[in-house]
Amino acid sequence: MSRSHLPVFKETLSIGQDEIVIEPGRTERNYWADLWRFRELLLILAWRDISVRYKQTVIGVAWAIVRPFLTMLVFTIIFGRVAGLPSDAGTPYALMVFAGMLPWSLFSNALGEASNSLIGNERLISKVYFPRLIIPVATVVTAFVDFLISFALLLALMVYYQFSPGWNMLLLPAFILLALLASLGPGLWITALNVRYRDFRYVIPFIVQFGLYVSPVGFSSSVIPDGWRFLYSLNPLVGVIDGFRWCIMGGGRTIYWPGFLLSMINVGFFLWVGISRFRKMENTFADLI
Repeated sequence: MSRSHLPVFKETLSIGQDEIVIEPGRTERNYWADLWRFRELLLILAWRDISVRYKQTVIGVAWAIVRPFLTMLVFTIIFGRVAGLPSDAGTPYALMVFAGMLPWSLFSNALGEASNSLIGNERLISKVYFPRLIIPVATVVTAFVDFLISFALLLALMVYYQFSPGWNMLLLPAFILLALLASLGPGLWITALNVRYRDFRYVIPFIVQFGLYVSPVGFSSSVIPDGWRFLYSLNPLVGVIDGFRWCIMGGGRTIYWPGFLLSMINVGFFLWVGISRFRKMENTFADLI
């Protein structure tokens, strides 16, 4: 008998006013609807992660400011003073670096948190059903809170340098979303692999450290020779960081559109790969973890 002619068994249980339907394959067909149904769980997990991060800490929220600020100082001294690399459109070098630090910090924090999220919630995964995609997505919310704290420092720097943004600032939320999506794709893939192969957790610090220096954080992407700039844009963070700087600094800045479109294609590609690999391995998480 072919698979299409196999009988489908369906059972309905009535409990009070509620009705529970037990049917093979129902979970798969309603997976994306379940993400919306379990939205309160996402908020609970996100709030838990935020509370754990800032509760009973010595410097607390200040850590989200001190780390990017110190990195900005180092990059400004090395690339701006020692190497003598130019800034964009007369923007203060420190401000240009911090405008690049914001999307990078958002990406790296979200990637690191999402990549280890399943291992950190093994008891929850092994006991109850819910779309496992909720767990890494909740960690991205935590990284976004850190971003908002760092963004307050950016505003303070703009006041210090007497720098006022233009209309481009209105498009910043779109690039914030792009930075989160850029981190979510690789994060989903790595966290799924991390369940099966625990040594993948050691890969994340290397990726973050390596990516910091190959991305235009401490310098402008305009210093890349024209013949290499399109190839350089294979890094998805190039388009995201350039977009952030364009929104924040505006002025005479322009976006290198061929490279920007290539970066956005790569963001979409890695997001698709991350979701597809995560969904393929999701049914085995409870057994492997």
